[in-house]
Amino acid sequence: MTEVGFCTLDTLCPYLKDRDSRTRYRYIDDCTFSYNSELIKRGYRRFGNYFSKPICHGCDECKSIRIDAPNFKFSKSHKRVINKNVGTRIEISKPKVDTERLNLYTKYHKFMQEKRDWEFHELDFKRYYNVYVEGAGEFGYEVDYFVNETLVCVDLIDIGDDGISSVYCYWDPDFAYLSLGKFSLLMQINMACLSNLKWIYLGFYVKDCESLRYKDEYKPYQTLKTYCKIDENPVWLDSLE
Repeated sequence: MTEVGFCTLDTLCPYLKDRDSRTRYRYIDDCTFSYNSELIKRGYRRFGNYFSKPICHGCDECKSIRIDAPNFKFSKSHKRVINKNVGTRIEISKPKVDTERLNLYTKYHKFMQEKRDWEFHELDFKRYYNVYVEGAGEFGYEVDYFVNETLVCVDLIDIGDDGISSVYCYWDPDFAYLSLGKFSLLMQINMACLSNLKWIYLGFYVKDCESLRYKDEYKPYQTLKTYCKIDENPVWLDSLE
């Protein structure tokens, strides 16, 4: 395992448009299962071989949160989402890239560009592989959702020693009525419980970012107090109900 650390210069924040952001990265080749688990517990996000955390000056709005899976209560609304997907087939595999996934990824991001003014960056096969396939090691998986034989949702996850880390999820806007984003998260919670895992590491929650605000609905959860160093013990605080 080899590791190189670096940080970015200030760039426009993708979550709060009136602020700048700065990110610390660890590039890790052949990351082990145990090391990835420790990074997840300290709020690191993984894309490919790159592990990152925010180090923005004067701002700590990016709160790393984790859902308490065994104590999560499925509401009537959640159960309706599950019932809508009784015919949705689920397959779990190692991450992969092909034309079907690349087209679905592009379709989803063009939809979000129109709906929420996301900045659109089209990925080719190599870039998709670098971001979502490379670096999966012993811990990275892809959960695919099919309606009949049509791939309608791809949920990329890492499995650690105490929970599941949500890496990225994208879905087909033509099947928005199935609430596939919500359904995939509910299936993560179910998967964690079946595997005796405690947490769903949900990444950043930013209160004033519309695209991330939904995460506050999945309680009980804990918030990482500070983005600590790898040799420091992380402190997680219970959320206020």
